[in-house]
Amino acid sequence: MMEYKGYHAAIQYSDEDNLFIGEVFGINDTLAFHGSSVQELESMFHQAIDNYLEMCREFGKTPEKEYKGQFNVRIPSELHRSAALCARERNISLNEFVTQAIQDECAKSSAMVF
Repeated sequence: MMEYKGYHAAIQYSDEDNLFIGEVFGINDTLAFHGSSVQELESMFHQAIDNYLEMCREFGKTPEKEYKGQFNVRIPSELHRSAALCARERNISLNEFVTQAIQDECAKSSAMVF
């Protein structure tokens, strides 16, 4: 994974093309780039983000922010009910309950960033 100006990209290697291929995730717009070396890949990633931000300025569009803090989750109705009841028992909202559960799980991982 790579990070630049608050945007993140997942990286894969293509044996077929002998290239590293990156794709920015967490936004609806599609930003992809590639490079034959790590240095070239990093340069192309920075260029892709800088170009995206410049195009947004030119078109008067607000650049998408990675992760807006909202997402839809589909879970079984029984789990939804259990989570709502647990939240009620703790006198917190369902959003607070889910936030705490996610924080607890992320704390077990190196992905914790808040």
